[in-house]
Amino acid sequence: MARRKKPAEAATATEPEQPKRRRGPRAGSENARRGGMAVREKYGPEFFAKIGAKGGRTVRERRGPDFYANIGRMGGQTTRDTLGVEHYERIGRMGGLRARRREREAQEAAKS
Repeated sequence: MARRKKPAEAATATEPEQPKRRRGPRAGSENARRGGMAVREKYGPEFFAKIGAKGGRTVRERRGPDFYANIGRMGGQTTRDTLGVEHYERIGRMGGLRARRREREAQEAAKS
């Protein structure tokens, strides 16, 4: 009895595989923007929050906490390499100034 070829086997045997064309408008085009706006109007912001949280949970379950530590370390190294150590000094100084201003405002509010 002859074995039937599966559709994937038949296609590879007769013609070379062509890259599949993606459905929908080209990313970044005006038509893509209009499509995104239609989806936003149809489903609302809660939908996007829900699917974003679902994606985050999936990554957390599959990759684990070490993944986040690793990408954070790589991001910090890239920032250090591109912006330099002075960047961290500058943002640390800004954070300190902001904290002191909040303390001062809290003390003034307590006095009044």
